[in-house]
Amino acid sequence: MRLFGFKGSDGVESVGALSKDKLNSFIDLCATDPLISNNVQAIIQSQEQLDRISAAIANSKAITGNLSNITFKIPIEKPGKIVCLGLNYADHAKEGGNARPEYPSFFMRGSSSLTAHLSPIVRPKVSDKLDYEAELAFIVGKQARHLTLENALDCVAGYSIFNDGSIRDYQRKTTQWTIGKNFDQTGAFGPYLVTPDELPSGCHGLNIQSRLNGQVMQNANTKDFLWGVAETIVLITECMTLEPGDVVITGTPAGVGYARTPPVFMKPGDICEIEIESIGILQNTIKDE
Repeated sequence: MRLFGFKGSDGVESVGALSKDKLNSFIDLCATDPLISNNVQAIIQSQEQLDRISAAIANSKAITGNLSNITFKIPIEKPGKIVCLGLNYADHAKEGGNARPEYPSFFMRGSSSLTAHLSPIVRPKVSDKLDYEAELAFIVGKQARHLTLENALDCVAGYSIFNDGSIRDYQRKTTQWTIGKNFDQTGAFGPYLVTPDELPSGCHGLNIQSRLNGQVMQNANTKDFLWGVAETIVLITECMTLEPGDVVITGTPAGVGYARTPPVFMKPGDICEIEIESIGILQNTIKDE
């Protein structure tokens, strides 16, 4: 399933499931079954809700819509935690002057830093050094603590795409990256939550690419992760309990703007696309605060 929250042209909020056979078509799950929640985070925590969605998708009389007539919502609008990995590709660590790390550089994002598919990424008033980062995201569906490589993936409800928009000068004001990663509406997230059954285990071996105004900037593959999804979950749950609706962002490959000569930063009017094979394309236009 490929689930997404949206607001219709009438302002009504709902959840959709992307149609497999029809371009730009989706099943309006809440309109098809009024007992289905209009909140993706609530859905992934309930087997009853997931069963209702399966029935709605199979319903020959399901109510459908067109993607061009909706406004996408952030897949998980208020995550309890957004845990991010830095330096999860050796080539990205190298381009930033960092040695291959022995342990991930974890940092956190807040929900106010998020923005949805086709909504703007906002360049703040205080800086013109807004950079892109193509990343795989995964969403937690079950409470998880002290997991192992054998059972780690059992807690994953789905996968999505993230653009970890970074304000580079603020990121480097301290040894902690948090301040440069939490400006309002800089972290683009979406468009879909894709359930694990539609993807390779742990999303291994998927191409990942960023494009700025159509030009390829990053081009890599998730097989190059230093820490794969299962390993990442093991490391995080050594420390903290992951809860349903938590989001983990898995790091970016080489090719970011600040490491180029000359540097390339996003500016108003630019269009940034992040594409991950078998998951989709996340697209955002840049605007000034």
